[in-house]
Amino acid sequence: MTRSRERLADHLRSQIGSGELAPGDKLPSTAELCREHGVSAIVVRQAIFKLRTEGLVEGVQGVGVFVSES
Repeated sequence: MTRSRERLADHLRSQIGSGELAPGDKLPSTAELCREHGVSAIVVRQAIFKLRTEGLVEGVQGVGVFVSES
């Protein structure tokens, strides 16, 4: 599971770094990320948590997870 989490976090980090996901953009839903990457919701949550600790994304409860402005 750790490898899947790291792979997903790396993928999202790459999309953010390349500008494919720009500041203020909303990340796909957990369900979408699960389907697209063939991982469980736990893996998605762990990857998002890792990106939050790096300051790359921020969550808005009940709304979603967005690429950080800074």
